[in-house]
Amino acid sequence: MAHLKAADKKLAGLIERVGPFTMKLDSSASPFESLLESILYQQLNGKAAATIHGRVRACFGGDPAPQLMLDTPDERLRACGVSGNKIKAFKDLAAKTLDGTVPTHAAIKKLSDAEIIERLTAVRGIGAWTVEMLLIFRLGRPDVFPVTDYGVRKGFALTFQKIPKTRALKAEDLPKADVMLKRAKKWSPYRSVATWYMWRACDLKSSG
Repeated sequence: MAHLKAADKKLAGLIERVGPFTMKLDSSASPFESLLESILYQQLNGKAAATIHGRVRACFGGDPAPQLMLDTPDERLRACGVSGNKIKAFKDLAAKTLDGTVPTHAAIKKLSDAEIIERLTAVRGIGAWTVEMLLIFRLGRPDVFPVTDYGVRKGFALTFQKIPKTRALKAEDLPKADVMLKRAKKWSPYRSVATWYMWRACDLKSSG
């Protein structure tokens, strides 16, 4: 916190308005389970995704093991509400977990952020943003900056760009990745913490 406040006065102002850093890490047992949930939640609202996730867990009596997922007929997963594309992604995730592309929790802790992104984005349906969320919320990596995240871009615009308070944020107000990365150089090696504050900047805006 001392580093971020000293590095960027405007960020320091946001930190003062928001208060202490209180992010909690996700307690999922393995990268397989975290990514399975991430795939399931894609393009669904939270309530619908949670319902389907509950059905999948009920179907297996908890989180399924990779081999069990591979052996499960597609029809059984469809009956839980899982789409065809997500079933294919589930099966690919399971196969790549079994062959070691997706590492165990013990193994993933030894890899760099770049290595983790390279390996996990090889899975069908897993993009860089999904892996960045895992790096931040599951692994607690301190220097991740997801520049494609809408909330991060919005929080950056609200904090660092001059936008009239009398109008709503427009699409053209959202910063480009290079602009964000340039400013964020001074935040390193704690850009994950700064990212959390970008999300909180959006909360401050919505609460007035």
